Amino acid sequence: MPYVQRRIAAVLNHDVAPGIALVGAAILALFVVNSSLSGAYSAFLGTPVAIQIGAFAIDKPLLLWINDGLMAIFFFYVGLEIKREILEGRLSNPRRAALPAAAALGGVALPAAIFAALNWGDAEAMQGWAVPAATDIAFALGILALLGTRAPAALKVFLLAVAIIDDLIAIIIIAAFYTDGVAFEALAVALSGVAVLFAMNRLRIMGLGPYVLVGLVVWAAVLKSGVHATLAGVVIAMTIPIRNPDDPEHSPLMDAEHWLKPWVLFAVMPLFAFANAGVPLAGIGLDALLAPLPLGIALGLFIGKQLGVFGAAWLSIKAGIARMPSGLTWMHLYGASLLAGVGFTMSLFIGTLAFTEPAAQNAVRLGVMTGSLLSAIAGLAVLWSASERAAPSARPLPAE
Repeated sequence: MPYVQRRIAAVLNHDVAPGIALVGAAILALFVVNSSLSGAYSAFLGTPVAIQIGAFAIDKPLLLWINDGLMAIFFFYVGLEIKREILEGRLSNPRRAALPAAAALGGVALPAAIFAALNWGDAEAMQGWAVPAATDIAFALGILALLGTRAPAALKVFLLAVAIIDDLIAIIIIAAFYTDGVAFEALAVALSGVAVLFAMNRLRIMGLGPYVLVGLVVWAAVLKSGVHATLAGVVIAMTIPIRNPDDPEHSPLMDAEHWLKPWVLFAVMPLFAFANAGVPLAGIGLDALLAPLPLGIALGLFIGKQLGVFGAAWLSIKAGIARMPSGLTWMHLYGASLLAGVGFTMSLFIGTLAFTEPAAQNAVRLGVMTGSLLSAIAGLAVLWSASERAAPSARPLPAE
């Protein structure tokens, strides 16, 4: 491989690269929206895109193709990761999963409670209660990667497990609370397609092509059913075989995950950020941030996440439900709890489901970016300090 290609591959494979790509896309969106190019930006996202096969047609502006189509690919990738971790990874051992599971549950409940306390009585604003409950895996791990060897390996494992369980909870929330009226005929087609996918799994069909073709039918049917189309990505991922009985060293699921990873991290997520992070800053002052909607999101991410994740982790360890991971201190856990408040991609996505009015969407963006930025800075500072301090103060996990 030529030197330049090796250097590019090394940069793209670095843990911090996806976070930089997301930040760059968000900054670009902010610049474009607040420049003379704002009209072109709106026109670009409003470009009508239609696909028609006979009487069946999907006709949406480009923004919705990004949010309903490309994000389905993102959720498919997340689904693959969740399945692998539950069956063979960090979440396959109940003892090891107890701490991140408790932390993730606390990190969903408390941000939602803080948001609800600030927006109680406003039925429209309350639709956004789940916005601050999400964690952005790429951003959080990218920030952690800035510490290099100062961050213990166990810290990355803990934060990744929390973020994965957080994503699973977010998927359940979207399915339960952000689904419109259901068209049962289309849903029946989708369920039939899912049944075919599971039958293919049981019949040991290992090639990914058939799953993709049937999966496209499932996605289109779910889109027409009123259930949010991104959930189709998760369901399809659950049907991909994790192991090939005839070739134990080969994993169709891990092949799909490996192939998708650069496309999701460096194309799907940055494009979503570019399409959804543009906030017009003209006339925005402190009063705009202190409005209940953006303030509830910002405080939910910055205060609710750190207290929810750290508090639940502390309680589970003190109650004997979980153990402190080997090599970590309470300060490490607190720093990771702060990084869990970096919501960005998932928070913005839930915001697009909760609100359709431009003013409310801009308020969501303002709250998400403020809370995520504060969480990132504080988390990095705490973990940097933790790396300079004493050795772990809690008993490590026994050897397994």
